[in-house]
Amino acid sequence: MEQRHIIYFIIAMAATFVLTVLILKWLIPKLRSLKMGQTILDIGPRWHKSKEGTPTMGGLSFLVAMSVVILTVGIAAVITDNHAWAAKFFITYGMALCYALIGIWDDSLKIRKKENEGFSAGQKYLLQFFIAVVYLVAMKLWGGLTTEMYFPYFDKLIDLGPLYYVIATLLITGVVNAVNLTDGIDGLAASVTTVVGGFFAVAAFMAAELPAALISAMTIGGCVGFLVYNFYPARVFMGDTGSLFLGGLVVGLAFLINNPLIILLVGLIYVIEAASVIIQVGCFKLTHKRVFKMAPIHHHFEKCGWGEIKVVAIFSLVTLIVSVVAFFGLMH
Repeated sequence: MEQRHIIYFIIAMAATFVLTVLILKWLIPKLRSLKMGQTILDIGPRWHKSKEGTPTMGGLSFLVAMSVVILTVGIAAVITDNHAWAAKFFITYGMALCYALIGIWDDSLKIRKKENEGFSAGQKYLLQFFIAVVYLVAMKLWGGLTTEMYFPYFDKLIDLGPLYYVIATLLITGVVNAVNLTDGIDGLAASVTTVVGGFFAVAAFMAAELPAALISAMTIGGCVGFLVYNFYPARVFMGDTGSLFLGGLVVGLAFLINNPLIILLVGLIYVIEAASVIIQVGCFKLTHKRVFKMAPIHHHFEKCGWGEIKVVAIFSLVTLIVSVVAFFGLMH
């Protein structure tokens, strides 16, 4: 990519970071005054009860910050650069934004009902499925999407035909929900996603994909800015508003670099978190026994005596390691 693209990247990352911090400084007292506090389930770790009432929906901070940056840096880049890439950029951000709207609605229901459940699982998945389908159709029509799926490490590009859309839809909805499950302790989702964003930034520059580079920059800036107030002990939670939005961003980045399956490796922590829930529920229904002390798996490690900072550090380190491994699975 050209030098001006590096400048776009730096500006987008820095601006998103600064705006996220400034918005949170105003938003946290506002959320408290509106009594937008998190409800903690009794079945969770007993020490989490002390967090009840911590403001949630903090994901609005980086959502708004990124939207402002898109309306400035993104549009400026479109005007001054070859804007053939603009459709992919705005379609992918639009998908993430739609997932954030589901999160806003869900968080609002939880707060109104004063319990830790908003939509039913079926309702939420149906909405997520619809957004994934619309995203794929829009990318096909305006973003240059094909039905060829790249298989990392095998260096194979295989045309899957209609099966591509089935796999892609399941991948999108699966990753979005997996990121949502990862958001369970202070700083975890934001820390892991910062590393994932860094991986996609490198991948974007290697593939000369400016849309992916800009979204990666905003993802990094937003997550690091959010950690200023979300790292242990958290003064705000991102809620489904933030976690579903981040899920949409990271899976969208995988499609933007034309390597959607790579998210399963670089996002290994997301995959493990989701798998731990599936295993726990499945085994309990079949045998009435639990595999983990609690699921998602970050709570299992908490109940094994790990502190929240240790869980975040180890999970982030694992993400960094698999990101290095995933680097060798990028299309050459």
